[in-house]
Amino acid sequence: MVNHSKKVRNLFTDGEEEAFTLCGIDEAGRGPLAGPLVVAGVILLRRINGLQDSKRLSAQEREKLYGRIVERSRYHLVIIEASRIDDWGISRCLRKALEEIVEVLGGEGVHFLFDGNSRYGVPGIATMVKADGKVKEVSAASILAKVTRDRIMEALAREYPEYGFEEHKGYGTARHLEAIERFGCCPIHRRSFQVKKFSKTPTLF
Repeated sequence: MVNHSKKVRNLFTDGEEEAFTLCGIDEAGRGPLAGPLVVAGVILLRRINGLQDSKRLSAQEREKLYGRIVERSRYHLVIIEASRIDDWGISRCLRKALEEIVEVLGGEGVHFLFDGNSRYGVPGIATMVKADGKVKEVSAASILAKVTRDRIMEALAREYPEYGFEEHKGYGTARHLEAIERFGCCPIHRRSFQVKKFSKTPTLF
């Protein structure tokens, strides 16, 4: 059984030395103008060195750790497309993703920790701000979510090459906004994120 820090134990056991299994949860793609939301849940089965917040790792480091995490953990990924985000809103999408992860990875003695300050109404989940840099299970979830989403955006860049998704991954960079103004929006843009206000060109959907 993995030993957890006192701060993590306090979330679930009042600081007692009680053994439990921790599932870390994190997301990638909450704020971009295009592409999916990816939420990952990870239960580590074996030790993995080098885990930290995915944003502090290079792409090469993330890819290497991704392979190790897949081999040495139980995990579940939820991928929610832009059209569903438009229909449901980002908060409902996050809630549905968290519910699915709890259902798939839950069991006796399993506790869930989500990076951030909201559990989006899902019972049985604790939260911790910046947990992706403090708790290795959440770091692993951060890496799985980030690498999965980056791979999706790189594939979509081949389908919509004019937008440069391989570079900015759908975030609102200057290049992305210029492309929207020039070409309009494509089907993977999030209409609910008011992308159209950046565009003077008719949308592609």
